[in-house]
Parts: sequence; structure tokens; C-alpha cells
Amino acid sequence: MSLLPAFSPALLALADGTVFRGYAIGAEGTTSGEVVFNTAMTGYQEILTDPSYCRQIVTLTYPHIGNTGCNAEDFESRANFAAGLVIRDLPIRASNWRIEQTLPDYLKQHGVVAIAGIDTRKLTRILREKGAQAGCIIAGVADEAKALAEARAFPGLAGMDLAKVVSVDSPYQFSEGEWTLKGYAAAPAAKFKVVAYDYGVKTNILRMLAARGCDVTVVPAQTPAAEVLKYKPDGVFLSNGPGDPEPCDYAITAIREILAAGVPTYGICLGHQLLALASGAKTLKMKFGHHGANHPVKDLDTNQVLITSQNHGFAVDVDTLPANVRATHVSLFDGSLQGIARTDVPAFSFQGHPEASPGPHDVAYLFDRFIKLMQDKKAEGK
Repeated sequence: MSLLPAFSPALLALADGTVFRGYAIGAEGTTSGEVVFNTAMTGYQEILTDPSYCRQIVTLTYPHIGNTGCNAEDFESRANFAAGLVIRDLPIRASNWRIEQTLPDYLKQHGVVAIAGIDTRKLTRILREKGAQAGCIIAGVADEAKALAEARAFPGLAGMDLAKVVSVDSPYQFSEGEWTLKGYAAAPAAKFKVVAYDYGVKTNILRMLAARGCDVTVVPAQTPAAEVLKYKPDGVFLSNGPGDPEPCDYAITAIREILAAGVPTYGICLGHQLLALASGAKTLKMKFGHHGANHPVKDLDTNQVLITSQNHGFAVDVDTLPANVRATHVSLFDGSLQGIARTDVPAFSFQGHPEASPGPHDVAYLFDRFIKLMQDKKAEGK
């Protein structure tokens, strides 16, 4: 159990001129980015370490954040990628059997600028009505003029290719299984060889592949298809990631070649958008995006309603799907497209984050669908 230390002042400025004053709970300094709101009640450490939040300042709408502290096991990547954190209330005490650090200590250690003590309901209403907008947090001092200037200088995420920014520099093998009460389990013996493109991949996605018998090789975002095909993979995975999918021409070209080779392909989030672009569809920037762990999605094949974890500011335009691509899932919040499948090659994708870090397990069956595609492809070759 830990008690709160004293905090210095902080402020958040939006490009529209709105200024919120609170107190700094993380590193001192200045950060700017696109301000979005996330409706998840838990999973703040997984959110901070999700590369999909690169250049985004995350506002958590749940009022109490930090109750359970932080620990080394809950990282979803090698670093904290969110540009900043905004919360309403930091509890006086943090207590959990897995706690290693309080949230403020964690934020300071990892250089994350964060603000607490503001009206996050008002901020969320602004973002819903006006759309996600540029913002700046200044922690340690209250320089309103500088914060407004920094917020207005942020160019926005449209047209910004961030996949190659957050990706790894060289290939590596991944073989860790899923988490248990005793820590992360060893992966079972591998039955399938999978190459995973790292556009900003979350570690638990890789764990869920490894736990299903996949020998996973992770490659940088800009790896050409020819290099991937040299591995002779049974399947190719297209990961989540940040930014606008349209500038990622290197990825779109590679995916087209992989699809042409008939390799089973599975995409999540940015990987879903890139699969759609490689198939001839178009994407669009959403007003305020989907961010949370409580979004209802309908499986059009089964009519089942799934509660999902979401994090995206771009979406595939359903009206641009070509004849060889069918819609498989839709959001019950706004009707936007959530999943597609190719009808001519073994490839499909999902917009949300089905690996439950953070979030529910409802869509984990998509990993099993990927395994089935690889099994069927292997059976064809016998």
C-alpha cells in the first residue's frame, strides 16, 4: 500500500483555446499530440504501452485511475508510447497483490507527462462534439501561452506514417505463452511458422499466437514481401499500430504480394486497415475514433454481439469494399466497419484489439480462425 506525494501544477490546452488546470502526476515537462478519450475502466498500463497510442494524449473517462498501481508484467511493448495521460482523480492509496510501483512513480520513471484533477467529463464532451483535437500538457509550471502554442503547432495524425517509427529495427523470435497466476507460461511446441509484421505490435497478440502453437518471427514494418516469403511461413500476421494507414505504401505493396502468394493472412487494427487498402478499399479519418474496452460489435456471420477493446482513429470505408471483400463485423455504436474477409484468398482482419490487453476475451476466436486457415492450407499441400 502506498500514499500520494505532493504534486506540482500542470495544465492541458486544446487547439480550440480551452485550458484545463490540474496537477502533475508524472514527469515534468511538455508534451503534445492528438487528444482522445478512452472509456476503459482498467488497463491503464497496457494503454500507455500500446504503440497504437503514439503521438496521442489519452484521456481516461473512468474517474479513479491508479488504484492497483503498476508492475513489470503488464507492459504491452518495450516502452511507453502514449504522448501523455489525462485523468480525473488519482486515489490516495494504491493496493494490489501484484503492485510494484504507484502510477505516479511509474510515470516519472518512464518520462510520461500526465495531468490529474481536471473535469474529464467536460473534456470528453468537447472531443465528442468537436472531434479529437490537438493538445498540449505542461507539467511542473503553468505556462498557458506556451501550451496553447504547442497545441496549435501539432499537425494532426492525418497523413502521418508512424508504423515505421514505432517498429523494431531487426527481426526477432517470440516464444512466450499467455499469463497465468504463476507468471507467463511457456509456449507449447510449434506447429505453424508465422511471420508477424510489427507496425506497433502488442506483446499479448504475439503470446496468443505462440500459445496456439505458432513459431513467431517478428519483422520490421518495412520488410519487403520477398524477405517474408523466404521464411516459408504458414501464415502472415499484420499487427496493430499508430497513425494514418494510407501513407504506409511499403506495407500495402508487401501485403498485396503476400496475398498473391496465397499465404493465410490475419490483420488487427492498423493491419486490418492495411489489408483493406491492399485489397482496393479506402480508409477515412474518424471524428473522435474508438478507444475503450466496452465497445459492442456484431459478428455478421453468427449475429453474436461481442464486447471488444478498441483503439483506432481511422476506419475502412465500407462503401469502397471491392467485390472480393466482404464485411464480417460492424460496430453497434456507429455502424462502422469492424471486420473483413477476402473471398478469393485466405485472408481476414478485425478492427478492434481481440487479445484482451486490456479488455474482454470475446473476440479471441479470431486467433483460432487464423490457425484453421493455416491448417486448411497445409492440408491442401499434402
